[in-house]
Amino acid sequence: MDLVLVGLPGTGKTAVGRRMARRHGAAFVDIDEIVESAAGRPIPTIFAEEGEAGFRARERAAVAGLGTADPSPRLTRVIATGGGTPLDPRNRWILYRGRSVAWLDGPPGILASRLRQSRVVRPLVAGRDALAVIEALAAARERVYAPALHVNGVAPLRDVIETLERLLADEPAAGTCLLRARTPIGSFEIGDGIAETSVSRSLAELEARRAIVVSEPKAWAVAGERLAEGLVRDGIAVDVVLLPRGEAAKSLAVIERAARRLAGLRAERGDPIVAIGGGALGDAAGFLAATWLRGVPIVHVPTTLAAQVDSSIGGKTAVDLPEGKNLVGAFHQPAAIVSDVAFLRTLPRRQLRAALGEAVKMGALGDERLLELLEAEGPAIARRAPAAFATGAVAEVVERCAWAKIEVVVADEREREADGRIALNLGHSVAHGIERAVAYRGVFHGEAVAYGLRAAVRIGASLGVTPAGRADRVETLLDSLGLGAAPLHVAVDRVVDAMTVDKKVQGGRLRWVLPTGSGVAIRSDVPPDLVRSVTDGVLAGRGRSTQ
Repeated sequence: MDLVLVGLPGTGKTAVGRRMARRHGAAFVDIDEIVESAAGRPIPTIFAEEGEAGFRARERAAVAGLGTADPSPRLTRVIATGGGTPLDPRNRWILYRGRSVAWLDGPPGILASRLRQSRVVRPLVAGRDALAVIEALAAARERVYAPALHVNGVAPLRDVIETLERLLADEPAAGTCLLRARTPIGSFEIGDGIAETSVSRSLAELEARRAIVVSEPKAWAVAGERLAEGLVRDGIAVDVVLLPRGEAAKSLAVIERAARRLAGLRAERGDPIVAIGGGALGDAAGFLAATWLRGVPIVHVPTTLAAQVDSSIGGKTAVDLPEGKNLVGAFHQPAAIVSDVAFLRTLPRRQLRAALGEAVKMGALGDERLLELLEAEGPAIARRAPAAFATGAVAEVVERCAWAKIEVVVADEREREADGRIALNLGHSVAHGIERAVAYRGVFHGEAVAYGLRAAVRIGASLGVTPAGRADRVETLLDSLGLGAAPLHVAVDRVVDAMTVDKKVQGGRLRWVLPTGSGVAIRSDVPPDLVRSVTDGVLAGRGRSTQ
C-alpha cells in the first residue's frame, strides 16, 4: 500500500511522512527531494531560473516516475508531495488512483506562523505576507485536496500518526475521486467509478428519503439501473421516469408527460430529481426540476463527454420549439454534479469525437494548456484509444473544460454581463442554425459547434479581430480531430435564417462571439453578407473560406 500526503506548506507532510514510514518499515519518498536531486539545484533556484512553469514540469516528471501503486495491504511507501503538486490533473490521476491519500490541514494562521519560523523559504511565500498567501492558496487548492482523507495536520505528531493509521484501517471508498468542490452553483465532483457513492452522499446531504431518477433508455441501461440499485441499498427509495433519447426529449409535450408522471408518483418538493444521461436529457430533466412544484433539487450525473465538459454545468435548462433551439427554459442550478469518467469508456467513437468540439471551444477561449492537451492527445481521444483513458488524458480534458466553465458561470450566472457568460457561446450561432436546419437529426451538437468555430475564426479574421495564427491553430486542431471538415449538405439560406431566432439576438442584431489572441470579443456589427459567405464556406467543407 502507498500512502500519499497532500496539503498546504507548513502542514508537516515531510515530518509526518518520515515518522509514518519508520513506524511501518516503509520507504519514504519526498517529491521535492526528487526534483532537487534531478535538477542538481534547490527548489528556490529552480524557481528563480526556470519560473514556476519549469518547476511544475520537473515536478510532473517526478510524479510520473513513481510508477504504479503497490496493491499489497501492508504499508510499503509513504509519499510526501509539494503543496502544489495535486494542482496538475495528471499528477492526481497518478497519485490518487490505487493509493491511500491523506490531506494534512490546519488553520491558515498556524501554518503562516510555521512558515515564518521555518529555515526553508518557500518560493511562493518569499517576500510576501505569509498569512495572505496561505489563505489564497487554501481557497485555490481545497478542491484538489478535498478528495483525500481529512486529517488535522497541526495536532501533535503522535496524534496525526494515530489518526492516519485508523483511517488506513477503514475500508477504502469505491472508485477514485479526483476533484471535489463546493461552489455557489452547486457541488461538483470528478472521478473514476464514483457515481454511486457520490450521488448517495449528495442525496444524504439533501436529507432525501426518495429520489426520482430521470433518464433515457440507453443511459438507463448503461448507468442508471446500477446506480438506482445502489441508492436502494443505501436506503433511498427510487422511482424512475424515462424520457426519449436525444433532442426528442426536449419538447414541451415530453415535459408535460413527465410532469404528469411525477403527479402520479405524488412527487414532493423534498424528492430530488437525479438526471442520468447526456446533454439533451440533462436539459430536459433540468427544466422539469425547475418547473415541477416551482422547483425541486436536481443532481446531474452526466454520462457523455459533451455533458461532462459543458451542458451539465451552469444551470441552463431548456426545451426546443420548431422556431429554434433552447427558446423555452429557466436557470436552475443543481444541488450537485457528479462526473464519472468511467461512463465515457462505453461511448461510441463518433459521440466521443463530437464532444471534442466543445473542448476546442473552451481552449479557444484562452486556455493554452487545454489547447496543447488537445493538440497532443485529442486525436487519441477521438479514436477512443485505450491509452487516452489509462493515462488520464480524458479525465484532464473533462476537468479543465468543466472547471473553466464553472469559473465563468460563477462570475455571470444569468448571462447579464456584456462580456461574461456569453463567451461560452463561441461557435454556437452557426451551430444552432445548423441544428435547426437539419431538424436536430443526423448532426451531433459538438459536430455543429466545430463548424460554428470555423465560421467564428474566419469571420474574426476577416474583421481583424482574430489573429491569422490563432485562426489557423483552431482550424488545424479541428482538422486533426476530424471535426467540421467534411461537406455538410444543408442549404445555407436555411442555416442563416435559423440564426435570426437565437438567444443572442439583442436589439434585432445577433451578437457574435469572436476569438482574439487570448480570449474573445463580442461584436454586433458583422455584415450579413460576410455571415452568409463564411457560413456557405464552412458548410462546403475544409478548403473553402472567405479570406
